[in-house]
Amino acid sequence: MILHLFFIAFSLACILPVLLIVSISLTNEKALTLQGYKFWPEQIDLSAYQYLFSHSQTLAKAYGVSLTVTVAGTFLAVLLIALYAYPLYRKDFPFKKAFNFYLLITMLFSGGLVPFYLLYVNFLDLKDSLIALILPGLSNAFYIFITRTFFQQTVPEEMIESGKLDGASEWRIFFQLVLPISLPVLATIALFTTLMYWNDWFNSMLFINNTDLYSLQYVMIQMIRQAEFFKNQLAGSGVALLVQEAVPTESLRMAMVIVSIGPILFIYPFFQKYFTKGLTIGAIKG
Repeated sequence: MILHLFFIAFSLACILPVLLIVSISLTNEKALTLQGYKFWPEQIDLSAYQYLFSHSQTLAKAYGVSLTVTVAGTFLAVLLIALYAYPLYRKDFPFKKAFNFYLLITMLFSGGLVPFYLLYVNFLDLKDSLIALILPGLSNAFYIFITRTFFQQTVPEEMIESGKLDGASEWRIFFQLVLPISLPVLATIALFTTLMYWNDWFNSMLFINNTDLYSLQYVMIQMIRQAEFFKNQLAGSGVALLVQEAVPTESLRMAMVIVSIGPILFIYPFFQKYFTKGLTIGAIKG
């Protein structure tokens, strides 16, 4: 009984903030200023969504960019992470300690923002390119360690030896024997990587000047900045309340949250059945 009450309370703690965000996005800006937040708006107002979708073409392009970057980046990142982790799991790999040490160094020390920017812009010449949005997320040392540990816990060495005795090449052993039984950790890494790519706006700010290549999150940040600038410019004219109704900044923020979390809510159930197993087994040993 106590356990049921705990999970009911935990579920409400997860659901109620989302309901509050939906309610705020449907509330008039004037009512928000005078009455504060409520779980059910007294009068439904769609002005935030109307303001948001008045830029529908820009949003559609940004959605396309974010989807392309997320799908391509997630696929490549999972493949590269698995390819890096697999040799580290094999006992017969001669440079295992050196590559483990290299990974550990990248977790402890960062090259810094300036070298990062100069590498992509001056050396690789990736300014205004989708590759500049995909490349920074293709590798993650922590995810490689999780994947390596999952291989150690679930992939028996006898299976590798059996594949070799049957004449299978290293590539065939990796793709047809190792990866099919590693779906839990691959799905877990894919979910983390998908969230990282979908929520990224910083790389767009750094590397993208072409407005057709802006990601969804960066476009939304710009919309909020424009609305707040417009509101601040008119607030000093003595018509602050009218300005708040014309530029619904608070409800606009919440409407953007609802629009941006949609695809993530749809894909999460596909990863859910693998998520717990992949994360717990992969995290048993460091």
